[in-house]
Amino acid sequence: MYGLTVFLIFIVFVIVVIISNIKVVPQANAYVVERFGAYLTTWDVGLHVKVPFIDKISKKVNLKEHVADFPPQPVITKDNVTIQIDTVVYYQITDPKLFAYGVERPMMAIENLTATTLRNIIGDLELDQTLTSRDTINTEMRAILDEATDPWGIKINRVELKNIIPPREIQEAMEKQMKAERERREAILRAEGEKKAAILVAEGEKESAILRAEAHKQAAIKEAEGRAQAILEVQTAIAEGVKKINEAKPSDAVIAMKALESFEKVADGKSTKIIIPSQIQGIAGLAASVKELIKEE
Repeated sequence: MYGLTVFLIFIVFVIVVIISNIKVVPQANAYVVERFGAYLTTWDVGLHVKVPFIDKISKKVNLKEHVADFPPQPVITKDNVTIQIDTVVYYQITDPKLFAYGVERPMMAIENLTATTLRNIIGDLELDQTLTSRDTINTEMRAILDEATDPWGIKINRVELKNIIPPREIQEAMEKQMKAERERREAILRAEGEKKAAILVAEGEKESAILRAEAHKQAAIKEAEGRAQAILEVQTAIAEGVKKINEAKPSDAVIAMKALESFEKVADGKSTKIIIPSQIQGIAGLAASVKELIKEE
């Protein structure tokens, strides 16, 4: 019975040992395995069994993309302005073996490398260039960090400057500058608006004057045409009258009567000059003819 108990305990122990050495590597993970303290292999996703008491999983590596948000770093620009810049680094582990044995405390190494690289790049730029060249700085930093971290089994996918914080006095000066620029643009826009308004008013007055002149012109033309038509009608009436008179073949007495009426109008006291016909000696005969004409009527 004692021997059987020992055997059963041994069997249970073996089963427990075997089960405990069966490992399942999850998705997007990798295990670095050592044997007697030396690198043996890297387990990918799936079921694996290690040799008990000989093999050891030295490091479990997450292969997903990681995000490291580093605190602000003081950086001096080319024009001797100290600014605070915090960066965000997106990286991914591509080689678990190099990541496990390449560098001690890789995150601290990446942070320090990011800070020194940032100082080198910003040191060649002035403050205005730093504020307007984020894309250029990001691209240059990514290339430098990716090359430096390649022996560590790390790939830098993207580097972003999260915040650029200049000193308070610089911020106030920039705010005043932006305010002055906005006021200048506002003044320019207002002046352009007033200019356009004045041009529109002048064009309106010009068009109004042209229309008034055209109206006066048309009115004068219509008035002249009316006068000409009136004169034409008067002359036509006179011509018709003369024609009627000629067709009627008036007698000498009638002609004398008309002449006497005309002379009466001339001598009505309103005229300053009176022209007396040279045939003045015929007036008596004219009067006699008029008398005879009256009697006949």
